Order: sequence, then C-alpha cells, then structure tokens
Amino acid sequence: MGKRKLLVSITIGAAVGGVTALFDRQTRDYARERLRAARNTSSYFMNNPSEAIHNLKNTFNQLNQTFASGTTNAINALEQVETTLDKVTNKSKVNEIE
Repeated sequence: MGKRKLLVSITIGAAVGGVTALFDRQTRDYARERLRAARNTSSYFMNNPSEAIHNLKNTFNQLNQTFASGTTNAINALEQVETTLDKVTNKSKVNEIE
C-alpha cells in the first residue's frame, strides 16, 4: 500500500509540475518543438525500420567499444598503482633491513 501511494504521489507531482511549467510561453514553445521533432523522427523510423535497427546496432557497438576502452584504462591504472605500492613497500623493507 505504501509503495502504491508513493508512486501515485510521484506521478501526480510530475503531472502538476509539468502543467505548471507550461504556463511559461518559452517552455510551451520548447515542448512543442521537441514533441514535433520526436514525432518526425519516430515516423521516419517507422517508415524505415531497417535504418533504425542499423543505427541501434552502431550505437550499441560504440557503447561496447567505449566500455571496453574504459575497462582497459581502469585495469592499467590499477596495475600502475599496484606497481607503485610494490616499489614503496620494497623500499620500506630495504630500509628496515639496513
């Protein structure tokens, strides 16, 4: 029951906030422009589904490459930190022995 009340409250709050924002003329114009652009884009892709799939595939491949690159960079950074810690630890041990 509490979860439902929360979701209903959030939905009502979003609706009231959206309606309140539309009192401003610039906001209405912007919303109209963005909705028109979304309608045009969606109707284009409805008429050309193969291009939509192609674009989705390209975007997914770019995301995959970016993620792989970021992972590689993170691993390299961790290896550098490990190497530095090993050097510091080994120097400490050498100084203790002397």
